[in-house]
Amino acid sequence: MSQTNRSVDGFIRKHSEWTPVLEALRAVLLDTPLIEDIKWRTPCYTFEEHNVVLMGVMKESCTLSFMKGALLKDPKHILLKPGENTQAARMIRFTDVKSVTTLAATIKTYIDEAIALEKAGAKVAFKSIEEHPIPAELQERLDADPALKKAFHALTPGRQRGYLIHFSGAKQSATRFARIDKCRPMIMAGKGMFN
Repeated sequence: MSQTNRSVDGFIRKHSEWTPVLEALRAVLLDTPLIEDIKWRTPCYTFEEHNVVLMGVMKESCTLSFMKGALLKDPKHILLKPGENTQAARMIRFTDVKSVTTLAATIKTYIDEAIALEKAGAKVAFKSIEEHPIPAELQERLDADPALKKAFHALTPGRQRGYLIHFSGAKQSATRFARIDKCRPMIMAGKGMFN
């Protein structure tokens, strides 16, 4: 059994409405070779300093999020994409202790597979930035503003992707232009959407 981290105790106390479910999930996770830690203000379970799974809380459920969940076999079909644009992570939702106890063996099997993937050095094949379409409005701004074009292409692929998703998410052209114009100072400063 892994050693507990006091910060996780605090996380569980903070989410009192989910305490029984979180404690049940924690018991399953501590019965694996993973090390309990806190990262991004949430319980993170690691193997040889590689993040494997996060335990989280949402409004209507608790979750286990596998960092490389896209690589897991998932014979039970319980892994969900957290969002439409998620490439690597997959999560399992829990609403009660019974669902945790019912899936405990499966969770451990998935953790064993995730550890094997870490040992093998497996990587998720992310879409390249070229596979993300550039909205016409952004292309128009880039063509009209060489400094913006240079700054945008100097961003890391992850930052470019974040902006492309943000700009493309607007339904109307005017909104896409407004988003691009609002983000221009951050792009020029080399910052991402959330810096």
